This record gives sequence, C-alpha cells and structure tokens, in this order.
Amino acid sequence: MLKKKVQQLAKKNSNQLISFRRHLHQHPELSFQEYKTCQFVKEKLESWGIETQIMATTGVIGLIKGKNPNSRTLALRADMDALPIQEINTVAYKSQNDGVMHACGHDVHTTCLLGAAQILQELKEAWEGTIKLIFQPGEEQLPGGASILIKEGVLHNPSPSTILGQHVEPLLEVGKIGVKSGLFMASADEINVTVRGKGGHGARPHQCVDTILMASQLIVQLQQLVSRNADPLMPTVLTFGKIYSEGGATNIIPDEVKILGTLRTFDETWRLEAHRQLIKSAELICQSMNGTCDFKIIKGYPYLKNNEALTAFTRQHMETYLGAENVIDFPSRMGGEDFAFYSQQIPACFYRLGVQNPNGSGLHTPNFDVDERSLEVGAGLMAWLAMQA
Repeated sequence: MLKKKVQQLAKKNSNQLISFRRHLHQHPELSFQEYKTCQFVKEKLESWGIETQIMATTGVIGLIKGKNPNSRTLALRADMDALPIQEINTVAYKSQNDGVMHACGHDVHTTCLLGAAQILQELKEAWEGTIKLIFQPGEEQLPGGASILIKEGVLHNPSPSTILGQHVEPLLEVGKIGVKSGLFMASADEINVTVRGKGGHGARPHQCVDTILMASQLIVQLQQLVSRNADPLMPTVLTFGKIYSEGGATNIIPDEVKILGTLRTFDETWRLEAHRQLIKSAELICQSMNGTCDFKIIKGYPYLKNNEALTAFTRQHMETYLGAENVIDFPSRMGGEDFAFYSQQIPACFYRLGVQNPNGSGLHTPNFDVDERSLEVGAGLMAWLAMQA
C-alpha cells in the first residue's frame, strides 16, 4: 500500500530530517541572502538524483519525474529565509548567526520539502506526472521572493496546474493539520507617514505647528475612517505600530513626526479604495491644522485564497493519511504571506502543520521552537499529497 510506504520512509528518515532542520536552524540567513541555505538544498537534491535550477539568485527549483511525466505537473513550495531576531533559546542547535534566527519555522518548511522530495524520488515509479519543487527566498521581505520567481517564470517550463504549501502552526499539536478553504490570509500593505509642521519650545505652542498633535489626530481619525467605511462583513485591520521623531526632548515640539503602520484586508477593490481614502484624509487632517504630510503606502502581498475544489480534494487525502480527527478546520488569519502570489495565478492550497512546543513560544519571538516530531509528519504528508493531487 502506497500510504504505508510513504509513512515508513518518513519514519525511517526522521533522524536525518532532524539533522537537516538543526543545521538550517544553526545557520539562518536573512531574506535574499540565503546563499549557504541555497547551496545546502541544491546539494541534497542532487545527491538524490534530482535535477535543479537556481532562480532569483538564491532560490532552488527541482524537478522530479514520475511515470508518464507529461500527464500533469504539481508544485510544492517552501520558503527558506530567517528573521532579524536574536535567539534566546539555550538549545544545542541555537543560531550561530548573531541577530538572525529562524523564528517563523522556515527551517521546518525547507526540511519538510527536502524530506518530501527524497520520498517522491525514491517512489517515483509509484506515481504519475512531474513534481516541481520550489525552495523560495525572501518570504519575509517585500517584494516577496514568490513575486520575483513568478516574474522569472517559475510557473512555466513545465507549468504546474496546482501548488501546495505548508506553514508551521505553534497552536496545533503535532500530528494535526489546519485547513481553510477560500479566503485564508489577508493582503498586507506598509504605511509610512511623515507629518510636517513647525517645531519649537513646548512652552510656546502658539508659535509652532504641533506635529505631535497632528500625528495623534491622524491616527485616531484614520482608525474611524476604516471602521466607518469598510464593509462590516469584510475583515479589515489598520494598525499603527511605530511613531517617533528624531532627537528632541520632553519640552520640544519636533518639525517632523514619522508614523509606520500596516493595512490588511481580503478584498482588492476595497484595498485600493482604502488607500485612496487614507491618503486624502491624512492630507486634509494635517492641512486643517496648518501642517502637511507625506503619506506613502507600499503595496505588499495580496490576499491568499485557497482554491475550494483543490482544498476539498487535498483535505480528503489529508484525512486518509492522518485520520479525519487530525485535520482541523482553521480560521482565516489577518497575517500576510507571499504564497498569496501563487494563489493569484493558479489553484493553490496552503495549510498549517502542527508543531506545538512545550515552551509555548509563538511565531516571530526570540524563543520560538518546534516539536521536531512534526518533521516526519510534514515531510510524509507533503509527499503523499503530491502523489494524489
């Protein structure tokens, strides 16, 4: 039985998977700087007889051909970059690169896809078609490695008809998978505002154009703009995460104040309309207070939509592989993910891999870690799904 063979190979290779993941965790690299990671992945794939190609400078594309390779093509994707975070874990495999850490599980994603590739290559006489492996750089940094790979033609020669990806989920137990059909993750735009006025002594505000007050009004009123203009049934989040001025003191009104934030939603029409309204309102608010503002929106990742038919099909085979009780309905998330670029091009399914660790650490934290038993699950499941989809 094919499922049994996949599970046996995943179990047999589990110690190797742990060693891969620990090596990657010890040697994290920032977005678009994944040179050693790229070489590591390339060497592993070629050692198993899988042909490779370098794209987007540090991306690795592999091709595995089963029986009747022209019958279909499916893509599997993993991201490889790390975050600018100083790790505080005391584990033996702690990051050796100061200020850089795999705090979002991309070391797990890369390892699982390597593990799936090894299984698929070993069992290539048992399945039909071609599997395209996408080891992607730069998920954590705009414009996103996915967008660059797409521009360079990763979805051609051969052209996959569908694509699958997985992401670690620290809130799920090992052995469980989270799945959501339809709208899954939000678009993510960066907001960069510079409020300008006339600085001066805090004891003489009548001689100034108060940028701190303008910035405060802007933040409050733009929140109201979103809450009053967005469809209540369309999730939208406007968050300002940073406000600051250069230099200064408690009794100085600065000439400029900078505000940084993010806008997230699930609808492209409303997204663009929100951009227009935010810019117009911010300019009017500052003008009414005798100041000006430079309001820039850096358009980020689009929303991620899981194709309904593909997700239903994928879920069916997840249940076959893991048991129905281990495939969990997952809610939509306001987080962004550049896998969304693929989902805008071809039918896609992005799901969550349970990696719950006893220390309770979450994504993007300096003590993030995973239960490494999840590697066997992630690698085996990905191989199994690739054979079926």
